[in-house]
Amino acid sequence: MSDLERFNELVDDIWEMVFGTKRRKSEEPDFTNVDKGYSKKEVKAWKEYAKKPKRKRARKADGTYRGDDKSTKDVNEAWENE
Repeated sequence: MSDLERFNELVDDIWEMVFGTKRRKSEEPDFTNVDKGYSKKEVKAWKEYAKKPKRKRARKADGTYRGDDKSTKDVNEAWENE
């Protein structure tokens, strides 16, 4: 075990003693398992976020941003799904 791993383990132990919860790692969290210290509400929020399609600004053929057509109130042409 490296010095860094030992230090992180020590910090995890102190964190748990002080705050009474598991310390979240700096890597991207795995929200699939509630046993890792995440509440059911957090897991549900992450799953909902993951389902949403990513959106980006729409562009014209010349590469400039496309604007929204104000005559179509229910459609926003300035944004598109990836």
